[in-house]
Amino acid sequence: MIPQNTVASILEASRIEEVVSEFVSLKRRGSNLIGLCPFHQEKTPSFTVSPAKGIFKCFGCGKAGDSAKFVMEHEHYSYPEALRWLAKKYQIEIEEREQTAEELVAQNERERMFNLNTFAQQYFSETLFGSDEGRAIGLSYFKERDYREAAVKKFQLGYNPDGRDTFSRHAVKQGYSIDLLLKIGLSTGSPERFYDRFQGRVIFPIHNLTGKVIGFGGRILQSDKSKAKYLNSPESDLYNKSKTLYGIYFAKNAISRQDLCLLVEGYTDVISMHQAGIENVVASSGTSLTTDQIRLVRRYTKNITMLYDGDKAGIAASLRGTDMILEEGMNVRVVILPDGEDPDSFVRKNRTAEVEEFIANNSSDFISFKTKLLLKDSENDPIKKAGLVKEIVQTISLIPDAIYRNVYIKECSRLLDVEELTLMNELNKLLRQRLRKDLAKDLPQDPPPEIPTQKPAEPEGPEAQEGYFQERDLLRILLNHGQEELNHEELDEEGFPVIYRETVAQFIIADLLNDKLSFEYETHQKMLDTYVKSLDNGIVPPSQVFSSNPEPDIALLAVDLLSTPYELHDWKRKNIFVKTEVEVLQPLITSTLYSFKEKVIKKRRNKISELLREETAEENILSLLQEKIKLEKILIAINKELGSVITK
Repeated sequence: MIPQNTVASILEASRIEEVVSEFVSLKRRGSNLIGLCPFHQEKTPSFTVSPAKGIFKCFGCGKAGDSAKFVMEHEHYSYPEALRWLAKKYQIEIEEREQTAEELVAQNERERMFNLNTFAQQYFSETLFGSDEGRAIGLSYFKERDYREAAVKKFQLGYNPDGRDTFSRHAVKQGYSIDLLLKIGLSTGSPERFYDRFQGRVIFPIHNLTGKVIGFGGRILQSDKSKAKYLNSPESDLYNKSKTLYGIYFAKNAISRQDLCLLVEGYTDVISMHQAGIENVVASSGTSLTTDQIRLVRRYTKNITMLYDGDKAGIAASLRGTDMILEEGMNVRVVILPDGEDPDSFVRKNRTAEVEEFIANNSSDFISFKTKLLLKDSENDPIKKAGLVKEIVQTISLIPDAIYRNVYIKECSRLLDVEELTLMNELNKLLRQRLRKDLAKDLPQDPPPEIPTQKPAEPEGPEAQEGYFQERDLLRILLNHGQEELNHEELDEEGFPVIYRETVAQFIIADLLNDKLSFEYETHQKMLDTYVKSLDNGIVPPSQVFSSNPEPDIALLAVDLLSTPYELHDWKRKNIFVKTEVEVLQPLITSTLYSFKEKVIKKRRNKISELLREETAEENILSLLQEKIKLEKILIAINKELGSVITK
């Protein structure tokens, strides 16, 4: 268990913008930062980070919270796991008490899987450097590829001995269950008869965005045609190859910094380029490029340059990939390497500056690449050329942005010597076809239900209840402005004005307590109780007390009330002066308190009206009428201040 003072230190040290930027490319917008939400698919940024308030909020999917909550949501961590991750990032030492046997048994299985992968990676790395077999076979192979020791250690490369179950037996002796070894894919077979999956192979650990090992790739070094050259971990709760890019953990900062991602095919391509100092490079790990992998890159940049071999397979792969990248609203360029070269061999034969120069001089936008490539097969054949035109326009139709589509149509017209109007007509035809298909998908498959003749039930939930929004408004003011100071003027005994100050929180809480008012909704009242308790100790609780609260309902509500999708435009540059909320704080607080009290009194009045309908005793009826008249007078006074009309 992590002590509370350590938790406080971790949360205090954690800067939300630094934590989120590990996973999302953020851009400044006013006082906040925005980016594409990592929790749902979107093409227009709705994900906002507020450094001043220490929170994030997506106005598309609703995810929100502080640094710990972000790590929990993104990495699927428990709260203690997220705190440990933050503590490691900010170099905060955690002194935890030793776990009991019961707690160890109850430990999250996902965490056990991560621990097993870490154990395996360390074993493979130690075997590579510390055993005769590892040095003679594994390390020799890496040296033949000109990998320096620094690169081998950076990517945590390793070697699994050429024994049937050498690693599996060692892991079982260290307390790891064979069931877990089989589930995560480090072993194959059955609990009674199991084998090492990667026996006799050099090992390439695969990392997630936070640097944790989620799987492995293994390359065989023997010339045995009965065995696959490369073998990957099977799909598991940790590893999904279609959603994983090899090297993304090591490349993400460089990708964001250079606003460009170089995409290659294999592990060795990535390592060689990183070793040469070209770090903004990732690989699809031997699988066909997927939409999820493209979206992973899009968190950091909208620009992808694909580096492929010059053979037919490489060209075909690049053609498939360009269409998918364009469909995600990204910019794509293609570099075809000289015949017989792949990124690994090319970067080892040339100096870094020469490689960078080659990429810059030989990268083609998708339309130039596709047109020049396909024109070779269609020269002097009008039928083939017509098919080429249709294929390229089909690719252009995948681009979601209309301006980009029009620019590419002009370029296509120039390169293919086809009238722009003809191409535009073909494009519009394709777009209409796609729109009809999309609309057909959205149509209900079943006949519409009969329209009910009775009146639908009233909406349920707190939003439908009296006073809910007024309570929220008061909490929003407390969270955003609770520590602001208000100036009050009173006359002393001699009639001279005296100015005294108090915080917004002190003013609101004192006013509510003076009228013996509380909040009806549980989460609202819990937050109000925190203010009362803190003010009794002379402290105005900062908003982080609520946004980082261990109770999820409080934390979520706090972030919701602290966030806004709107940013006030800088009108001062145009000599237009708009008052901010802080400048009108006093009247805002007054009107919000009056609105809340109005709802409370109306509720009491309505309750009295119900009692009057049921009461028969004359004495009680008189008392209730007097109480109702008193409430009516208070309502008239409140509505006079609010400038509204009272209704019965």
